[in-house]
Amino acid sequence: MSSSSKRITATSSTVIGNELDYAREVLKSGNLNGKGKYSKLCEKWLESFMHGGRAFVVSSCTSALEIAAILADIKPGDEVIVPSYTYVTTVNSFVLRGATPVWVDLDKGMHIDASLIEAAITPKTKAIIPVHYGGIACEMDTIMDIAKRNNLFVCEDAAMACNSTYKGRMLGTIAPVGCISFQEKKNFTAGGQGGALLINDPNLIERAETIYEHGTNRARFIRGEVDRYEWIDLGVNATLTELQASFLYSQLQASRFISIRRLYLWNRYHSALTPLLKRGCIMLPEVPKDITHNANVFWIRVTDPTQRDDLIRHLDHANIEAHPQFMPLHLSPYGQRIGRFSGDDRVTTMAISQILILPLSMIMTNEEQNMVIREIFSFWQPELGDRKFGDSNETRDSETTECS
Repeated sequence: MSSSSKRITATSSTVIGNELDYAREVLKSGNLNGKGKYSKLCEKWLESFMHGGRAFVVSSCTSALEIAAILADIKPGDEVIVPSYTYVTTVNSFVLRGATPVWVDLDKGMHIDASLIEAAITPKTKAIIPVHYGGIACEMDTIMDIAKRNNLFVCEDAAMACNSTYKGRMLGTIAPVGCISFQEKKNFTAGGQGGALLINDPNLIERAETIYEHGTNRARFIRGEVDRYEWIDLGVNATLTELQASFLYSQLQASRFISIRRLYLWNRYHSALTPLLKRGCIMLPEVPKDITHNANVFWIRVTDPTQRDDLIRHLDHANIEAHPQFMPLHLSPYGQRIGRFSGDDRVTTMAISQILILPLSMIMTNEEQNMVIREIFSFWQPELGDRKFGDSNETRDSETTECS
C-alpha cells in the first residue's frame, strides 16, 4: 500500500483567482451590506434559468429554506414529507414552524422514492421537500403530479444542485420554490456561506420579497410604490453581504469551466470503478435519461457494509480522506422524538451504512484521482496496489478482482 505526503481531501473550496478583483471594487464602492451591484448580477444569472420567476441571493440555503417554510404557511401539527438522508437544515426549517417530518424511503439513487410518497400523505400533510442529492434530480414529474392532485406545497432542496437540470429545467426552478446553497463545499461558493431562494410561482413573489425584507414593504418603498415602509408580515434577516456576492459572481461567471472539470473527474471515477461494480464489490450512482448533473459529489456504496470502515481506514493510511455524508435523521435522537417513518425502511438505513464519498474538487489533479482509484482497487486485491489506474488507455481484467 502506498502513502502520499500530501493528503487528498474529500472536498476543497473553489477559488477561481479573480475574486479579489471583484472584492476590491466592492470595498471602493462603500456598500458592504448587500443588495447592491453584485447581488443583482447573481440574481440575474439565476433568473436566466427561470421561467418568469424571481431569485433572491441570501445568506445561506438554510435562510432560503426558512423563508420557504413561511411561504408554505406551515403551522404546528402540519406534516411535511421528506427523505431522512439529508442535512438537518432541510427539516429544521419546517420543524421551526411546528411541522412533523414524515420520512419516506430512498430509491437506489439516494433520492426520496417518488413511488412511496402518496402512501405517506395524510389529512395533515402540507408539503413535500424533495432533495436533489449529489446534484442529480429526483423524479420531479411524479412528485409535482402528486402535489397537484393533493394540493400540496413543494419546495425543492437543490442545495447541491445549482446548474443541474431535469428535462431541460434547472433544479430549483420546477417547484413553486427552490433553495440553493453556495456554501464552501458546493460547486460555486460565496466565500464560505451563501444561498439562493428561487420563487417560480408568481403568486409568491411579493410575499417572498416582504419576508426577505425583514417582514416589511421596504422594497416597495424604495421603488416609490408606497409612501412609507412598515412591518406587515413575518420576516428574516437573510441578506448576503456584497463582498460575498462579488465572490460568488466571479464563480458564476466561470460556471462552465468549473462544471467541465468536475464532470470530467466524476465520469473518470465512474468509468474506472465500473469493474468493481460488475464484480459486485460496489454500487455506483446512475444518471437517468433527460437529466444533467453538476458532479457535486461522487459516491460509492460498498455492497458489504461491514467492509466500509475498513475501506475508510485503508484510504486514510494512504492519506486519502473519504467519509459517509449524512447520518439518518429518522434514527437521530431528535428525529425519533419529532418524526415518523412512513412504510418500510428497506433502503435508507442500509444505504447509509454503505455509502462513501470520494474526493472530488475542481483542483483535484488526475494523478491524485489515479491514487484514489488505485487504493480502492488494492483494498479488494492488494497486488493491484502498484498498478496505475485512471488512465483512459488502460485496460483491466475485472474478472480477477475479488470482493470478499
